[in-house]
Amino acid sequence: MIKPFIPELVYIEPRALEFEQGKILHDKFSEMGIEIRETTSHNQVRGIPGANEFQKYKNAKNTLAIGVRKTLEFDTSKPSAEYAIPLATGCMGHCHYCYLQTTLGSKPYIRTYVNLEEIFDQAKKYMDERKPELTRFEAACTSDIVGIDHLTHSLKKAVEYIGQQKYGRLRFVTKYHYVDHLLDAEHNGHTRFRFSINADFVIKYMEPGTSPLDLRIEAAKKVLAAGYPSGFIVAPIYVHDGWEEGYYQMFQKLHDQLKDVDYDEENLTFELIQHRFTKPAKRVIEQRYPKSKLEMNEEERKYKWGRYGIGKYVYPTETQDKLKDTISAYTKEFFPDSTISYFT
Repeated sequence: MIKPFIPELVYIEPRALEFEQGKILHDKFSEMGIEIRETTSHNQVRGIPGANEFQKYKNAKNTLAIGVRKTLEFDTSKPSAEYAIPLATGCMGHCHYCYLQTTLGSKPYIRTYVNLEEIFDQAKKYMDERKPELTRFEAACTSDIVGIDHLTHSLKKAVEYIGQQKYGRLRFVTKYHYVDHLLDAEHNGHTRFRFSINADFVIKYMEPGTSPLDLRIEAAKKVLAAGYPSGFIVAPIYVHDGWEEGYYQMFQKLHDQLKDVDYDEENLTFELIQHRFTKPAKRVIEQRYPKSKLEMNEEERKYKWGRYGIGKYVYPTETQDKLKDTISAYTKEFFPDSTISYFT
């Protein structure tokens, strides 16, 4: 059984103790007997132990930095939301394909931000600028926020804050099943709680350190019962031997386990995302997971220009069309009243 994340080492900025959230976390980890070190900045953590780069990377995944988010301008988060709300950065999981491998680069440790009131005030400014249109905030762009929220409750605070906002909506996605503390949050239907799901092959060989599919679905049942608008992200959709059967079985399992839950299927969403990679990501992944079964043959992919001039390798158009048609057909077979938000 996978256990909830507990850091082996904690770093804290002195300024974080000026905030209530910082004091709460400092006291919590002190009482747990976890070593706490001081750092001048959550972006400049030094001294993570390890005899070599691989050990330092592994230990960094078990390290939490408590800091103050200085840059309050939110990044955009298309296509799922207008903005990314910065509650945390980094993830304890070891998904081989994850884009955080390169965006976090040499800083794979996990960061949580304690100046929540400032972050929420900034979110309010964005909502005020766009009203009467709704403004959607994605809370899991740079982390699996659910994976640490049993410790921080930052996400729960965000759920309840957005629950009070007429023009705000919150979204996040997770591969973890630690949702119990979120079930009584006063979300008022303003938060869409999504789970990342995949075929058994992908979860078994490429998502170590995450919850098994059955536990994710059990958590989804709890979330649906708690009245959250919900959804599933099928990502990355990955071509492997028997992929059609693998994804069919995934949808069948999801349907069979949800059929006894009372929920509004018309408010259920699916987001479909094909596997892609960049050259920098490929170099990092091959270094960190040399035995990975993840295929990244550039000659068998199509090059697609991305943001900031960094291109990515996606499947050829013909393969993309087959993936889209196949997974969309499965979605509609098992969840005919649901909405497919996008395929990308």
